Amino acid sequence: MSIKHGILYVVATPIGNLEDFSARARRVLSEVDFIVAEDSRHSRRLLSHHRIATPVKAYHDHNERRMAPALVDKLLQGAAMALISDAGMPLISDPGYHLVRAAHRASIPVVSIPGPCSVVSALSIAGLPVDRFVFEGYLPKTSLARQQRLKLLQNERRTMVFFEAPHRMLGCLRDMIDYFGPERIAAIAREMTKKYESMYRGTLGALFEWLKQDAKRRKGEFVVMVEGAREIAEPSDDAERVLAVLLKALPLKQAVSLAGEITRLKKNDLYTLALALKRGAGAH
Repeated sequence: MSIKHGILYVVATPIGNLEDFSARARRVLSEVDFIVAEDSRHSRRLLSHHRIATPVKAYHDHNERRMAPALVDKLLQGAAMALISDAGMPLISDPGYHLVRAAHRASIPVVSIPGPCSVVSALSIAGLPVDRFVFEGYLPKTSLARQQRLKLLQNERRTMVFFEAPHRMLGCLRDMIDYFGPERIAAIAREMTKKYESMYRGTLGALFEWLKQDAKRRKGEFVVMVEGAREIAEPSDDAERVLAVLLKALPLKQAVSLAGEITRLKKNDLYTLALALKRGAGAH
């Protein structure tokens, strides 16, 4: 089926392996009047590989607000346009939102050409609950802002998905341990569909130690997935009292470990309860 004019096509591109480029995506990019891309130089390599000669315009974080009205005008004049990002599905932590919103406001049809997405690809092999999940994108760059965001997510019960840069991985996991607990199960997907694709699964504490051991393990593009908070079985008054006493004299991790030996409750549940007790104490 041929493309239609006056339509904005949102096209997924490979996140690593060029064989993941669909026949439909290739055809659409070959037939539209022009392509708007996050990085025109990066995208030309992909287009050249697939012998696609369609003109490319750069459309990125720094110019998307300014360019969106002019691009919508071209669509209203009957142009067929494709939006792509450097890799994966556009708009998922990538530019494109302002253009798609402007197109909708102008009653221009927007059509998705689906394909690779690192979020879904990583979740499918992580071994974590995926019936419900929340995508958080990139956490704030500064430690304080990141901690504030993680604090808001302490009681999130859905599996949480994050993107993270290599140089911030250790700081990210360290803060996650502080707010989710070292025993929370997580998975790290690195370099999805690329040559060195790898998946590591374990507790946040174990993953942090594993990453810390070798700087090479912190190279590449990361998707971090963290299991949601469990609904705690109603703790007995005794368990709460034990934790409250221990927290007065010991660091949180030691208090939880000792409370586990005394009460025989799961450490993860006790850790969540301990965090709640500390928050309650801090509120007075």
